[in-house]
Amino acid sequence: MKVKVLNKEGKETGKTVELSEEVFGVEPNQHVVWLDVKHYLANQRQGTHKSKERAEISRSTKKLVRQKGSGGARHGSAKAPTYVGGGTVFGPRPRDYDFKLNKKIKVLARKSVLSSRVAENNLIIVEDFNIDSPKTKAYIQFLNALSLSGKKTLFVVNGGENNLYLSARNIPKTKVVDKDSVNTYDLINTEIILLAESTVSHLESILKD
Repeated sequence: MKVKVLNKEGKETGKTVELSEEVFGVEPNQHVVWLDVKHYLANQRQGTHKSKERAEISRSTKKLVRQKGSGGARHGSAKAPTYVGGGTVFGPRPRDYDFKLNKKIKVLARKSVLSSRVAENNLIIVEDFNIDSPKTKAYIQFLNALSLSGKKTLFVVNGGENNLYLSARNIPKTKVVDKDSVNTYDLINTEIILLAESTVSHLESILKD
């Protein structure tokens, strides 16, 4: 399939890019997308959560009330979970949330999202460009030229466009990522995907079977 290439002013350049059906035209598999997003989010968790259990509470070990004659239940320690400030029963412990996910599943997930965006006409190819200095205003003008102001966008660039990263980082709903860092979560967590012209061949090379 052929897609027109736009410049940073939002105008057609007269060039087209041939998108590989093997990457941008597959049948989307929602389950593998869910698996890859779950894997990505699991890796973001530090897993350092911890609550103190009964043996870790520092409180008096004096027996609270006499064993018999009170008319109530027997109590031997203020560390018991029945008391305010006592230990937690089955509380969270530090753990690693990571799990194994096959590389082919990750590849299929990214292809599924890209193919969905193409089918929805929510994928735009932009001619490679950079800006002279980090200016938020310059990136906002770029989004306005493409009629994307206020929309959630992801711009996948070739790498080295540091001024683009710096210009976009303070704009809500907008993210610029390097072609080697793009992941399924970023791709699905956006409304419009912008691809720099030079990134198309790279994505096709790493996502083809």
